[in-house]
Amino acid sequence: MRIQKLNLYLKKKNRISIILIKLIWDFIGKPLFSSYLPGTYWRKFILRIFRAKIGKGGKIKTNIKISEPWNLSLGDHCWIGENVWIDNLALVKIGNRVCISQGVYLCTGNHNYKKDLFNLILEKIVIEDDCWIAAKSVIAPGSILKRGSVTCLGSVVSGILQKDGIYKGNPAKLVKSKNDNLN
Repeated sequence: MRIQKLNLYLKKKNRISIILIKLIWDFIGKPLFSSYLPGTYWRKFILRIFRAKIGKGGKIKTNIKISEPWNLSLGDHCWIGENVWIDNLALVKIGNRVCISQGVYLCTGNHNYKKDLFNLILEKIVIEDDCWIAAKSVIAPGSILKRGSVTCLGSVVSGILQKDGIYKGNPAKLVKSKNDNLN
């Protein structure tokens, strides 16, 4: 049986400027941004201060967690619901007119359980235009949601979702296409 040597885990070394930005985000930006105070414009302003690329329009609700805003690109007219966690140690690129519903978890990192040192593996997440990620869904590292794809309530996505596909379950499976005439 393999034993994970967590005591030997090595964190990535950062430049002093990155460490300073992370400290300011963690102690000032993140608590303010994730508060229950309503408002989208001031949240966008805070994200832009921390080098997030933020489009025009849209809604950003309360109690949202973002790990590293400098790894976030958010398109025009997007909605982000309450209790969303964007765990973006790698880039999360969100297109235009995307709806991310309540309680969604976007995760860009995982650990290699096959290695004794439990190495961190980071992969970006890309969500193309006109997607809807329904409440309580989970998006795994390296996932790509093609234009117009939909994940149903509580779906677990890992991989590439086809354009205009509707996905459901754990793991998320294609149910039908938006273009199907089925009801």
